[in-house]
Amino acid sequence: MNKRRLHHLWTKFRALNPWYFVVLAVVSGVICIIALRSNNEHMVRLRSAVYSADKDNGNVEQALNNLRSYVNSHMNTDLTTPDGVYPPIQLKYTYDRLVQAESAKVAQTNSQLYTQAENYCQQQVPDGFSGRYRIPCVTQYIDDHGAQTSAIPDALYKFDFASPAWSPDLAGWSLVVFIVSAVVAVVLLALKLLFKRAKVI
Repeated sequence: MNKRRLHHLWTKFRALNPWYFVVLAVVSGVICIIALRSNNEHMVRLRSAVYSADKDNGNVEQALNNLRSYVNSHMNTDLTTPDGVYPPIQLKYTYDRLVQAESAKVAQTNSQLYTQAENYCQQQVPDGFSGRYRIPCVTQYIDDHGAQTSAIPDALYKFDFASPAWSPDLAGWSLVVFIVSAVVAVVLLALKLLFKRAKVI
């Protein structure tokens, strides 16, 4: 490439000061870091709201939907931690309440069944001192008709949500500006160095 051509290119690029883009990259980079931190802090608050709702028997579904919606649409909101459990959201208290309710329901059903078994066995075995001959009958009746506790899958109360690699929020757009301005600054500085070496400027 001859000097005249290089000089022609230099006249086009010299109005673009690379240091403007360096400053823009620095400013947008700082904004991006602050926005990413803000995203993470907001996720932590929403996650705490889920834990509180779970513990206090609040509106867990609403808190969980708020967290899911935010994490799925914002960068730097990954729920997993290096030393934490997986999946990171585990509704322990909600699960325990359901297990206790199921146990109470079965106990109530079986309590009523015991009365039915006594009445049935009294008709089947009317004789016997203090009903001792009825005990095997009652036991067999409860075994045949008794309710069993249904297992509740704990996987239904464990959650993880995916955070996007890029999101169209302040953090995402400031990251785009940072990358573009940094690339432009590097290209302009390289061109300026090239023109200097070619003694065009």
